[in-house]
Amino acid sequence: MITCAIIDDEPLAQNVLETFIERVNFLTLVGKCDNAISAFDMMSNSPVDLLFCDIQMPQITGIEFVKSLKDTPHIIFTTAYPEYALEGFNVDAVDYLVKPIAFERFLKSVNKVKMMHKQLSDDRSKVDHIFVKEDYKLVKINFADISYIEGMKDYVKIHASQKLIITHITMKRLVELLPPTLFFRSHKSFIVRLEAIKAINGNVIEFVNNSQAPIGLLYRDALLSRLKNID
Repeated sequence: MITCAIIDDEPLAQNVLETFIERVNFLTLVGKCDNAISAFDMMSNSPVDLLFCDIQMPQITGIEFVKSLKDTPHIIFTTAYPEYALEGFNVDAVDYLVKPIAFERFLKSVNKVKMMHKQLSDDRSKVDHIFVKEDYKLVKINFADISYIEGMKDYVKIHASQKLIITHITMKRLVELLPPTLFFRSHKSFIVRLEAIKAINGNVIEFVNNSQAPIGLLYRDALLSRLKNID
């Protein structure tokens, strides 16, 4: 699943994109807003893989907003003004959709993101461990030893076997490093290893080692869908 969000000051444009997203089985919409100021909070609380972003918006343009992001997801710009296309690609946008957007054109664009996302996933699936800094040294952690990871701003707690490791890294960076075939973000502050899950009890994940982690409301449907399709 590819999580996505919409930033557009036109309600009709938001509705069109939301309808299109619902028709694509590998996309999950986790948030939408009508201006870049609100988008800062949304992206901080609910990081996504893909952002559909209008360019011409009040106060801060879509391009200015994307340039301000510390960790940039895949970007698809949407606008009624094709003359902004070159500037959009200059910030490494995946694509540029001109309104009114046809579903066939939308599908072509998101399939491109899907291919890029899969390539990243395939590259990451070739390794079975990660190295992190702990007390001024690099420590190797096997993926199979991890139950879940808990974010604390610029630090994370990695709950691995019988050891708790605290290291200086962002959740966004960890999501980029960990193979999505093995791990899933269940909450803005939690990443879980899928094979370590013993049960889902309401909005709580129970692990085989009897520890627990929460499920965020915005991540619940995507997580349940992923668990149903797990090999």
